[in-house]
Amino acid sequence: MDKKYSLENFSRPRLELPVKDSKLLLHSCCAPCAGEIMEAVAASEIETTVYFYNPNIHPIEEYEIRKDENKRFCETLGFDFIDVDYDKENWFERIKGLEDEPERGKRCTKCFDMRFERSALFASENDFGVYATTLGISRWKDMNQINDSGKRAAERYDNVSYWDFNWRKKGGSSRMIEISKREEFYQQEYCGCVYSLRDTNRWRKENNRPRIKRGIKFYNIT
Repeated sequence: MDKKYSLENFSRPRLELPVKDSKLLLHSCCAPCAGEIMEAVAASEIETTVYFYNPNIHPIEEYEIRKDENKRFCETLGFDFIDVDYDKENWFERIKGLEDEPERGKRCTKCFDMRFERSALFASENDFGVYATTLGISRWKDMNQINDSGKRAAERYDNVSYWDFNWRKKGGSSRMIEISKREEFYQQEYCGCVYSLRDTNRWRKENNRPRIKRGIKFYNIT
């Protein structure tokens, strides 16, 4: 862990995994969503590995920025980081026919299913008794939709449980922003996939706002 970094003043109540004496596989979508959760499990001394599987992120340059930011914070906390395949062709095949679904619709469910099925499989094969995701901390996401997908994936295996902890509560949402500013994380302006980029830019055009410029916006304290 970085010598300049400390969890001494971390005030969140100590967490316990739903399965005693297990390791946690944490599926992560991006550093801003992961930061608060990673600090919480680190402060609770939960053995955690971060699993970055997000073939939905478009384009590859955006994917690399988000991955590198997440990896950087893993190095700060001393967490193992697993960079999984960027199999975008498989993702597009899974999403076929749902291109015009709205945010929080059927396309998002398919996307969650794909990422969580891979996460649960890895957890089962590598002795992680519990897996969770950082996706639910975002206020832009439907937590029930995410948790339903997470539980479905875990039900395939007898040795894996999905942790549906509500990370937004007890100050989690506000600390998410505080940590992002402190660490100066990259601040993405759309969910990740090509369709969310399309729809966000469409909304911006309708509201006389400039199109998204990727790779230039970062959180800061000021």
